[in-house]
Amino acid sequence: MKVLDAEFVKGFIRMTADGWDQGWHERNGGNLSYRIKPEEAESIKENFKPRDWQDIGTEVPALSGEFFLMTGSGKYFRNVQLDSEANICIIEVDETGTKYRILWGLRDGGRPTSELPSHLMNLEVKKKIDPNYRVVYHAHPANVIALTFVLPLDEKVFTRELWEMFTECPMVFPEGVGVVPWMVPGSREIAIATSKVMEKYDLAIWAHHGLFAAGVDFDATFGLMHLVEKSAEILVKVLSMTPQKAQTVQPDDFRHLAKDLDLTLSEEFLYEKPASPR
Repeated sequence: MKVLDAEFVKGFIRMTADGWDQGWHERNGGNLSYRIKPEEAESIKENFKPRDWQDIGTEVPALSGEFFLMTGSGKYFRNVQLDSEANICIIEVDETGTKYRILWGLRDGGRPTSELPSHLMNLEVKKKIDPNYRVVYHAHPANVIALTFVLPLDEKVFTRELWEMFTECPMVFPEGVGVVPWMVPGSREIAIATSKVMEKYDLAIWAHHGLFAAGVDFDATFGLMHLVEKSAEILVKVLSMTPQKAQTVQPDDFRHLAKDLDLTLSEEFLYEKPASPR
């Protein structure tokens, strides 16, 4: 089977197009990775032409010998659907979990996303928690980024505010959302910080930069990103009208929601706020 005929590759390409259409990927912004299933890799292995091994920049021993589909560094999401083989690649991680090599793609040269350490470390963390996790997605949704300039960089605050704006939020990510302070993108430091957040959450907000999301498939992961950005957009609109909400969802309301829908919502997010003036 040709690589571009594989269903998982088609799903990957569709997600890059969807992200571009949402306006989350200016220029070469954002990146996407997918941990390929063994049977999927087997179905297209005749297309593999291994290149030289390169250092990952970190260690991911739990991913040794696995294959990944990724966007390329400096590549534009808008071009993935136009010329996929020039803008994405399939890589293999070696048996030590410290090196990778390109097997397919990036036809005109290049390397995987500059956030390769973050993607692989997050995929490793999520695999250890649940082997069904296969997608890590980084985008630049404007409203989420805007909120990192006005809200405290605190997971309790961000989780609560996003939950209040849109009841779908506690239903879809009841565990909450994590926050990573500003760090140099592409560095090992931000990869480590993000992977620690991903031990608890499926969402990591990068202050003044963007959002990381992890999921079991493309639909779940894109939907998670989409939901958070929509909730953030509502909050931005509310804050543009007034610094204080006249009414909102209260802690006991969330507790009733959790009981009725059999959710587990941590009490750390259900703190009491000062009463809003009427």
